[in-house]
Amino acid sequence: MKLSRKESVARRHRRIRKKVSGSPSRPRLSVFRSNQHIYAQVIDDTTHHTLAAASTLDGDLKQELGSTANREASVAVGKLVAKRALEKGVTKVVFDRGGNIYHGRIKALADAAREAGLEF
Repeated sequence: MKLSRKESVARRHRRIRKKVSGSPSRPRLSVFRSNQHIYAQVIDDTTHHTLAAASTLDGDLKQELGSTANREASVAVGKLVAKRALEKGVTKVVFDRGGNIYHGRIKALADAAREAGLEF
């Protein structure tokens, strides 16, 4: 039986989350990608708090982006989430690709976050 893309991503994400967990010293940088938008959150899994978040729906980014579903938008979100995380004192994170393949928009977001100062 062939799984849909959504089911495959959910399966991979469950498998990843068994191993990847955010702590106060190294929170989790979680990425969710839809067809239209991309979202990133820095999460402390011990207290279940979101420390920083950014997405293509943010008012700051939505105005300057032409399309929210391309690599340029992912780069902008990666830089913004890294900037917000650094403001909260977070420098090291664990990357959670959300079950998506590390390629394209996910990779662009991760590379931009690294360039902006996050370590993972």
